[in-house]
Amino acid sequence: MVLGKASIERNIKMGESSIFEVGNETINTINVKSSSSLPCSLLVFSPTTKGSYQVLLFFHGFLLQPSWYKSLLQHISSHRYIIVAPQFPLINQEVKNARKIAEWLINNLKSVLPEKVQPDLEKVAISGHSKGGNTAFAVALDSSMPLKFSALLGIDPVAGSSTSCLRPPYVLEYIPRIFNQSIPVAVVGAGLSNQSTCCLFPSDILEAEGIMATLIRIMMKSGKGSKDSMRRAVGGIVVAFLKAYLEGQIDDLNDIVKSPNLAPITLDPVISLMD
Repeated sequence: MVLGKASIERNIKMGESSIFEVGNETINTINVKSSSSLPCSLLVFSPTTKGSYQVLLFFHGFLLQPSWYKSLLQHISSHRYIIVAPQFPLINQEVKNARKIAEWLINNLKSVLPEKVQPDLEKVAISGHSKGGNTAFAVALDSSMPLKFSALLGIDPVAGSSTSCLRPPYVLEYIPRIFNQSIPVAVVGAGLSNQSTCCLFPSDILEAEGIMATLIRIMMKSGKGSKDSMRRAVGGIVVAFLKAYLEGQIDDLNDIVKSPNLAPITLDPVISLMD
């Protein structure tokens, strides 16, 4: 499934789906430090109500930080998902580090979660933004991963500044349907990637702070609509996709495909491909 350009705000007073609003779960944000078994720190978002929850592994964009996605990830988590967002070091070893993180999740994730909260590691999705989206595809395609993924989402995935300037991990071969991938896939595009002064930094979903944030704002192209509406739209699409392919509840996703005006911004085009 491909969902993109989500770039022009719509003001819809009636009939807006609840997936585009923050869910009912209270969320704890947990900082996990790197260790001998964990190659980098993690930002974990978890519901606090007793129960078992599916897991989403989320990769940040180039030079970005997981905390800059806080509102987006809290929105998704509040709909009953545990989200694990690594802070990758500035080296091109994302797939290797992801393999170690997957091992850590299997052995240690439960120990950092709120009491009586259980991770369902039989139902794990993987996602990423910008370069992190490219990494998510590479990790999902790696058959040596100790976790098996049930769904894959790319949010403005970026592999490089041009076809002649790709960055690792290398997954694109410019051949239609080349990926040997049996799991469901969604791509959400902001419609801004080809307008950015540096296409490693597209999107309106960030909440960046500090000097680095200022530099990144200079280097990226932002849309003219509300950033909050953009985050709610992306969050709702991700929730609908996770509900469909982790829980078997496909109604919300079907509603978005059939009636894109349910979203708080314009979704154009919306493309659904089913085998």
